Amino acid sequence: MESRLTDLEVKVAFQEDLIETLNLTVARQQQQIDLMQAQFRVLYQQVRAAAPTASESHPQHEIPPHY
Repeated sequence: MESRLTDLEVKVAFQEDLIETLNLTVARQQQQIDLMQAQFRVLYQQVRAAAPTASESHPQHEIPPHY
């Protein structure tokens, strides 16, 4: 009985360590996701600001060059 109790205590200790490690990993990944989302927003805004509107780039009355 003493041996089983010791084995269970060891398993619980390893599980607690694993849970803490996984928690830190998830927290770090969330920070990375937040950073990438912020970078994506900035890039999206830059592309939208730099891209001409559809009417400027392809006027509707213009015949395509292959005609």
